[in-house]
Amino acid sequence: MTPMPHLLIVDDDQDILTLLTSFLQRHNYRVSVAEDGEAMFGILRAQNIDLVILDIMLRNEDGFSLCGRLRASSKIPVIMLSAMADHTDRVVGLEIGADDYLTKPFDQRELLARVKAVLRRTAESAPVTCSTTTRPVLKFGDWQLDVARRELRSADDSLVLLSSGEFDLLLSFVEHPGRVLTRDQLMDMARGPDHAAFDRSIDVQVSRLRHKLENDPKNPALIRTVRNGGYIFETTVTRL
Repeated sequence: MTPMPHLLIVDDDQDILTLLTSFLQRHNYRVSVAEDGEAMFGILRAQNIDLVILDIMLRNEDGFSLCGRLRASSKIPVIMLSAMADHTDRVVGLEIGADDYLTKPFDQRELLARVKAVLRRTAESAPVTCSTTTRPVLKFGDWQLDVARRELRSADDSLVLLSSGEFDLLLSFVEHPGRVLTRDQLMDMARGPDHAAFDRSIDVQVSRLRHKLENDPKNPALIRTVRNGGYIFETTVTRL
């Protein structure tokens, strides 16, 4: 039997914690809750969490800071919640490694759909038996992308941490070298056609990948912008 995905909700509003816990449990999710960063990391150390739903406005330490700390050591997917409709918050959340972002108030069914979409992307890229043929290691320049392990390694074999969204976007580029890809195409490849598209999120994640891959992110050689077109991954990719 497939185990129930385990979600961690981090919010200091008891009404929201109670409401979301009840709703998600009815849809066959296991749910843990935390009201601040200390409780959040305590649960993460003690239990296997599949996805974190993280509110931005928290006491003591905000969700942006917590997401950054989490992403420094973990690839657990994160969906951020905010009471602010400002796109700046959304961009900041994506820049620090969140996989998705939802503005309060929101329909619980929309949150459920986003949880399913993020978990589905993670499961589709998880290691499988006999993955050596279907989930290869892809080499480009001095980099190696292990598809099964969802790992990016540099020339000296150092592990470069990528969020789930960053990995999926990079994989889309690596699987289509030398081809101009529009933002819509990249969104569909990396996040699926049912994802609520936000064009700027692709630009943000491309910028994040450039800072991790390029010698000069302001003059990129790997991921080039094509005016009125999108982006092109300009390098040779080989399978190991």
